[in-house]
Formats: sequence, C-alpha cells, structure tokens
Amino acid sequence: MHPFRFILPLLCLFPVSVQALDEGQPAATKSARLKTEVVRHYAALAGATCRDALQAAEALQSAIDAFLDAPSDATLSKARAAWLDARKPYLHSEAFRFYEGPIDQLEGRINGWPVDENYIDYVEGDAHAGIINHPELYPELSKETIADLNEKDGEKSISTGYHAIEFLLWGQDLDPKGPGKRSFQDYLTGPGATAPHPERRREYLRLITGMLVEDLKTVENQWADHRPDNYRAWFEASATHQSLRKILHGIAALGGTELAGERLTVAYETKEQEDEHSCFSDNTCTDVVEDALGIRNAYTGDYTCLDGTRLQGPGIADLLKETDPALADELGKQIDASVENARSIPSPFDQAFLGADTAPGRIAIHRTIRSLQSQTETMAKVASLLGVRDETQ
Repeated sequence: MHPFRFILPLLCLFPVSVQALDEGQPAATKSARLKTEVVRHYAALAGATCRDALQAAEALQSAIDAFLDAPSDATLSKARAAWLDARKPYLHSEAFRFYEGPIDQLEGRINGWPVDENYIDYVEGDAHAGIINHPELYPELSKETIADLNEKDGEKSISTGYHAIEFLLWGQDLDPKGPGKRSFQDYLTGPGATAPHPERRREYLRLITGMLVEDLKTVENQWADHRPDNYRAWFEASATHQSLRKILHGIAALGGTELAGERLTVAYETKEQEDEHSCFSDNTCTDVVEDALGIRNAYTGDYTCLDGTRLQGPGIADLLKETDPALADELGKQIDASVENARSIPSPFDQAFLGADTAPGRIAIHRTIRSLQSQTETMAKVASLLGVRDETQ
C-alpha cells in the first residue's frame, strides 16, 4: 500500500470543483471584503516569491558561467553556493503549487526528482553512462533535445532542472559524512581532465541552467502584477471561493502529500538515499525547512523578500480569526511546530533516516511527518468552515 495512504483522503476535501459559498450566510457576507483582500495579497506574495526565485536562478547562472569560463575549486565552490542560495526562494514558491497554476505547468522541468544519475553522466562503475557520454546517440546537445529527453524513460529519467544541475555540480554522494565530491577537473579539457567528454558536460550544464532561468521567467510573468492577460489577473478576477480553495489546496498538498508523504515518509520507510530530495548536495534538511516556511508565509500573509522588503497583509490566518479564532490559533501553532520540527532533523538527511526507530534522526523525521499531517487535517476543517467543499458531499 502506498506509504502516504493516510494523507490522500484528507485532500479529497479540496476538489477541483467546489460549491459556491452560500451568500445567505451572515458570516460569509461580513467577511466578503476580507476574503477578496486575502486573495489579492496571496497573489502579491506569489509574485514576489517567484520574482525572488528567478533572481536567485539568474545569480546561479552567472556563477555557473564563471565556473565554466575558468574551472577551478574556487569557481566550483561559488557555483555550488549559488545553487544552495537559489533553492530557498524556489522552495518558498512551492506553496503556490498543486492547483494547475503556473509552477505546476513546468514543475517537471524545474524540480523533477529523484534523478537517475546515469541518465545524465557517468557514475561509479560506469564511466561511459549518460547523455553526455553518448554523442553517437545524441550528437547535438540543444535545449530542445534535453527537454524532449526529460522523463522520457520514466519519472526518474530527469534531464533538466535544479537536481540535474545539482548532480553536475556535486556528482554522486558516495560519502556518508558529506555531499558529492565531483572535481572541477571533470570540466577541464586537455591536461588535468578527469572525465571523458568535458566539452559536452560544459555545454549540458550551461544549457540546462539557461532552461531553468527561462522556465522561472515564464512562471514569474504569470504571477506579475498589472498584466491583464496573465494567470494572476485571472486568479484575482475568479470567484473568491475558487481562489480560496486553491490557496488552501496548495498549502495542504505541499505539507501533506508532498512534504510529509513523498519527501519524508518514503525516505523514512525505504532508508534509500535515492529517495532523498537533494541527495547530491546534502541539502535535504534545508529543503524541508524552507518548504515549511513557504507554507507559513502563505498562511500568515507575511514574506520577507531577498532585498529585505517585507510584505505583510491579510492571509488565511486573518480570515480564520474572523470566523473561528480558536481554530486559527490551533493551525498557526501546528504550522510553527512543523517548522521547528523540520529544523530539528539532523543533517545530512541520508544519515538521519538510518538506524532503529529510536534513533534521534528518525525520531525527528517522524515527529515532522506527524506535525505536517496534523496541520493538513486542520486545513481540511478550515476548508469546510470556509465553505470550500466537494459539491457531491
């Protein structure tokens, strides 16, 4: 049976089709203006977060260009640091997923995982594996070719996005105490070169980094303000109850099915490194924390941009306080607990999930799973309270 079977029924409370709010209810009438403000501020948060994700990816592109122009330990370290920095705003933006919005249209290209490493490049025991090392099969590397190959042979045949870049920067993680140890010399030609086809490896990394920036630019455009024909304009003009349903569905699905299920429970049960989210860089613990913070941003309506600008406005928390203050307080505490529990997971994640269930790392992971499940259950109550429910119920 699927490892996160216990979460899926909860998400049935957030269907694609919804029943309109009963306008005859006094509470709904009184809070109509606040609901509209919540929807508009959520769109502003999405726009700012996606703009930050794009800017951080552009910084990553600059760092990788510098590395490829002059491969060295120093330039590789800067490129890795830029990748780690770029992850944070993108992970925050995942709170705006899971309802066929702009990110969902490209998510498989942007953040596909787990990556079958030998689909892209050499691995231990097979020095000639991957697209890079088979010019006879893929004579010309281009954005179109690489995009067509993404997930062509299954969900693990990832050729694009953050984790493909991560693999090309760190390589396989064969060290239980740290991340992958790929040498900058894999990108050298001539004397000092440590791997075949360095020119193709350089071109591949340059291409997929550019593709990531282009995809994030597309997402940012859809959430940008003052554009009458983009997704944000449509989202703000939609019936309020439909947009509120998307907000709740997004943060519930990220915390429940995706984070508690796919990213934590699966790895917790299998104890397999390949089920770890950012397995090459050992950044998984940070991934979990930043996703949890993204949920809190969307719930509270509070986000601090990369440039220090703070966006504050009404969120679901404020709407809920008007309707059921006790439930608002309960959900706020549960979301805070999830953030703190995520922070308690010891790094590296691929060591934390090992051992007996009484091991500190496994206790911390299990505690985080349970708190995420609890907040998802409470979000189901909130959805019912706000009138966002299955029309068949």
